[in-house]
Amino acid sequence: MRPRILVPVLLAIAAILVGGAGFLLVYSKDPSTRPVVSGTLPGGPFRLTDQAGATLSDADLKGRPFAVFFGFTHCPEVCPTTLWEMSQALAALGPDADRLRVLFVTVDPERDRPEMLQEYLQSFDRRITGLTGSPDEIAAVAKSYRVYWRKVPTGDGDYTMDHSAMVYLMDGEGRFTDTIAYGTPEPERLAALRRLISGT
Repeated sequence: MRPRILVPVLLAIAAILVGGAGFLLVYSKDPSTRPVVSGTLPGGPFRLTDQAGATLSDADLKGRPFAVFFGFTHCPEVCPTTLWEMSQALAALGPDADRLRVLFVTVDPERDRPEMLQEYLQSFDRRITGLTGSPDEIAAVAKSYRVYWRKVPTGDGDYTMDHSAMVYLMDGEGRFTDTIAYGTPEPERLAALRRLISGT
């Protein structure tokens, strides 16, 4: 491989590894095709608490596809943008949106208790469910979904959270099918969600 080509390839590989996704996605130019995935797939059992204080587990989602995003309510840009885009997508999907669950799992359970999630999610589509739990429960779910997250102290004594910025798409059996990357154009985002809902 020529050096001019090798450098950007190595940089791309490094970016994936640093991002901590824990798995490798290789896409074809055809957006309708599924990714080829190496390594252990994201997903697994969970039992968390929603914004109303009720328990929600993976068993409760059986038979219904779902999209899950990991973030936190104090996030300045990525989380509100993603939740707004998912809200717009749910509106654009029309009646089909009722066949889909959208989950927002906090990676900051220290601050994001159910009442905080409830207040925060009022700005987005009512069908988005916020989930929290104990630090150990959140760590276990994040690990099973191969999510990168890290608490980062700030200069004023507070902290923020670094985290993966993608939406994981899971079928009605709870199996990983695809992701929606941050910044994906709306037509591609809707196409991915329609494929998830239809099971194709």
